[in-house]
Formats: sequence, C-alpha cells, structure tokens
Amino acid sequence: MIEIAILLVLGSGLLHSVWNLFTKKSLNKNVFLWTIHLFSSALLLPYLWTEFDRHPLEPEGYTLLGISFMFQIGYIFLLSKAYQYGEMSQVYPMMRGLGALLVPVCSVLLFQESLSAIGWFGLGLIVLGLFTIAFYRMDPKNMPVKAITAAVGVGVCITGYTLTDKTIMEQGHMTPLALLEISNLSYVIALLIPALTSRQIKQEWVRNWKLILAGTFCSPGSYFLFLLSMNIAPLSHISPIREIGTVFGTLFGIWLLKEQQGFMRVTMSACIALGIISIGIWG
Repeated sequence: MIEIAILLVLGSGLLHSVWNLFTKKSLNKNVFLWTIHLFSSALLLPYLWTEFDRHPLEPEGYTLLGISFMFQIGYIFLLSKAYQYGEMSQVYPMMRGLGALLVPVCSVLLFQESLSAIGWFGLGLIVLGLFTIAFYRMDPKNMPVKAITAAVGVGVCITGYTLTDKTIMEQGHMTPLALLEISNLSYVIALLIPALTSRQIKQEWVRNWKLILAGTFCSPGSYFLFLLSMNIAPLSHISPIREIGTVFGTLFGIWLLKEQQGFMRVTMSACIALGIISIGIWG
C-alpha cells in the first residue's frame, strides 16, 4: 500500500505545481483562483449533499470541519497575495518548505507516527533545499516583506488544514471526496468579494479560459490524490514527498516564466529530490 501512496502523492505534487504555474501566469490571481474552484465546487456539490444526507456529522465533526474551513480560507487568500508580491520560484518553495517542516513534526507528536533516521535525514535535505531556493541571492535590503509574510502564512495554513483533514478522515467523519468539496467551497467564499470587485472576471476568462478549465481539474485533483494517500500511509512520510512539486515549480519558473535562476537553485532541487527518494525508500 505504501507504494500506491507514494505514486498518489507524487502525482499530487506534479498537479500542484502545474496549477500554481497557471495561477502565476493569470492576469488577476484572485479571479483565477476563484473561478477554477467555483467550477470544481459546482461539479462536486451534489456528492457533498448526498453524503451529508446519508451520514450526518456529529458535533465534533462540525468543529473539525470548521477549523479546516478557516485554514483553507486563509491559505487561498494568502496564496494569491504571495503570487502578487513575489516570484513563483521564490515564494513557492518558501511556503511549501514551512509546511514540509511542520507537518511531519506535528504528525509524529499528534498521530504517534515515526520516521527512521534516514527519513529524518531526507526531511532535512528537503527543508534545506526548499529554503535555500527561496532565499538564495535575496538582497536583505530589498527583501519582499509582503511576499515573505504571505508565504509564511500559507505554510502555517497548509500545516493546519492538513493535520485537521487527517484527523477528520481518521475519525471517519467524511470521505476524501466530500472533504475536497469543503476545501473548494472555502476557496470560493474566501475570494468571492475580491473577484467580484475586481471587475476582471470576463477579461480573465477571455484571456485564460484554457488555463481556467485545466486548473478546475488540476487544483482539486492535486489535493484529492493527497487525501487518498493520507488514508493509506503515515502523514509524516507522504507529506514531505509531496514537495516534489517544488522541484517542478522551480523548473517551471526557470523554463516557462523566464525567472532569473542559477546553478544553486537547480542543485537544491536535486537535493530535494534526493530527500524525497530517501523518505520514499527508507523513511
């Protein structure tokens, strides 16, 4: 089963980097993110309604769902800000790096999971690579404070909703697909006012309708694969592996967005990949 979980989380990481690339290329980040999750939430709403009808939640389930909902709202709101103020190749590894560090540590404490010595070494390589990519050659005098603040907030929210969603599924409150719809709805609500007040919905659709349609499946598909992997493998093992998306994200930033990179960032991407392999095989 662990092999299946690894394949699921690798696919999740790839899809995650793809829809983040689409977001960075969009005209208005709030409008783009709102639109892709509006479409995906419309597709899954009948399933969520059916699940609530068949399996009503207990009070504890509603509490956990509310916590996850708030973390998801914070995540999508801050994500749009991070991409407004910073480069993808810089803010993406920063926010993923914080999540990569906090989620396994908290999983060990909360869910009594464990990592082998090589697994902890691999996690260290991943975190080292992520933060080196994020801060390499950053001028301390011109640090994008808003971008860094937003990225740190995203990392905290990632940790919060990941641990909460793991608890929700572990206690049998909701299925992964229903939990995915809750995530979609939180994004739609969080970005509703910024999207509508921007008056750029039509312009975004005309310019990027292909990316919007692709993002409608890539964004929820990414988290759905991760939720499935959480159901069959320890969170402390699979969460760091998902950071393969950072490797793809950095390469996308270099090749497709023409962001200024260097040998160090490519090297650190290889460092992250080595850490992922270490956890996947010996973690």
